[in-house]
Amino acid sequence: MPELPEVETVRRGLEPVLVGARLTRLRQNRPDLRFPFPDRFVERLEGGSVERIDRRAKYLLAALSTGETWVTHLGMTGRFTVDGEQLGEFEEPAPIAGKHEHMSFCALKDGRATRVGFADARRFGFMGLIPTDQVETHPWFVGMGPEPLGNGFSAAHLAEVFDGKKQTIKVSLLDQRNVAGLGNIYVCEALYRARISPLIAAGKLSKPRLETLAAVIRDVLNDAIAAGGSTLKDFANAEGGQGYFQHRFDVYGREGKPCLGEGCTGLVKRVVQGGRSTFYCPSCQRR
Repeated sequence: MPELPEVETVRRGLEPVLVGARLTRLRQNRPDLRFPFPDRFVERLEGGSVERIDRRAKYLLAALSTGETWVTHLGMTGRFTVDGEQLGEFEEPAPIAGKHEHMSFCALKDGRATRVGFADARRFGFMGLIPTDQVETHPWFVGMGPEPLGNGFSAAHLAEVFDGKKQTIKVSLLDQRNVAGLGNIYVCEALYRARISPLIAAGKLSKPRLETLAAVIRDVLNDAIAAGGSTLKDFANAEGGQGYFQHRFDVYGREGKPCLGEGCTGLVKRVVQGGRSTFYCPSCQRR
């Protein structure tokens, strides 16, 4: 599913269209996605203005003038369109027209109405409306770790949450209670860049290695955001553009191929951890 950089790319694409805009002409085409739409969803959105659009982990949060925050999770194939243009596309784009567009609305801003649609072919995405002053305590967000690009994320934080942990570093980084928003692709890439084995116990990493890891995680995410995210199957950003970070993967999806590390003669290996594929170089990434 879309990971943090992809969701951030969508947020940045929607921001200039929606922030300061009034929501009008809303249409809901089905009762549910992964979960039912909120009660009186259209009625509660109609006429409200978007004050800001944030991202928390892999969620989009649009704070409204009504005192509620409209929360969206893209699931696997969810995408927004602006005036018919997708916010990015995958190599295997999911259909967005007809029965797959589940809601639409117009964003009225500076005298111009921009049509925005949301489509989700597989319907694994979902939406919610939460009182803005209760977002942090909502079950979707309570207990979630710090944002990896925020001030609360550091080597000191990793040392604290990993202290004594026998769980592997790969699985520990995917635990949203430790770090919010990290997904499989970028954890694989970060561990490779940091030259840390995904098989090592999280509690065994030294402070210097955690310092390196924290810095590399930020770098990988920022690089992916700058490239527009990763286009694998169904992700689409907000402006019709395609993400290109997948062309710079060092290990993800490269099982059996030569390691790209300078002077390394190893081959990329794939193992399964926590039900997810892990790609790494056993020669470069040692315990």
